[in-house]
Amino acid sequence: MQTTLNGSSLGSSASTGDAILGATDSGQLSDMFTKLLVAQIQNQDPLSPTDPSQFVSQLTQLSQVEALSKMASQTGTGNGMLQNLQTLALGNQVGSNVLVHTGSVELADRPLHGVVNLDYATSKLTLNLTGMDGAVHSVALGPQSAGEIGFDIDPVALGLPAGSYAIAASTDSGAGLAVEIAGTLSSMRIDSNGNAILNVSGVGKVDASAITQFNGRPAV
Repeated sequence: MQTTLNGSSLGSSASTGDAILGATDSGQLSDMFTKLLVAQIQNQDPLSPTDPSQFVSQLTQLSQVEALSKMASQTGTGNGMLQNLQTLALGNQVGSNVLVHTGSVELADRPLHGVVNLDYATSKLTLNLTGMDGAVHSVALGPQSAGEIGFDIDPVALGLPAGSYAIAASTDSGAGLAVEIAGTLSSMRIDSNGNAILNVSGVGKVDASAITQFNGRPAV
């Protein structure tokens, strides 16, 4: 099978197109286009030569591809710098009180505070805590108006042993609601993929995107 560029046969295999797609470096692209143009000139029909304007068009395409390649490289560099700045900013927040969107909590002997956002009033708001043994412990929060509803989970008062629990909120209609837990950002590390992994008291390890609010450091 022959590869054709602007209607002219180059006498090369389909691998030529693959090579172009694989040439991400601008120097590789320039060399590839040069070889293609030379091959096109050598293989054109002497009785029906290729219109010179087609060569100009192809050179213009080369310039556009090189410009896009350089732009992609610069964008990648910019993204890396932005990620480094975000990492530094998060590192400076260690020790701050935060609010975390989560589906699990780590209970010990201290109460946890959290919030649920209601878009509409409900006659019954319930928190469900599911232990590692599968047992569900329900905490009734009663009827609530629309808005931000605060709650506290006291493991001692509820008779809940220390450990990990799945947490979810529901209304009288059975609709599930997002739960946010307040805690202290105790540490941060960068994983092998360059992602920031945060450790929040009462929650455990969370992704940076789970932080919904920074509330500053507690007063000394």
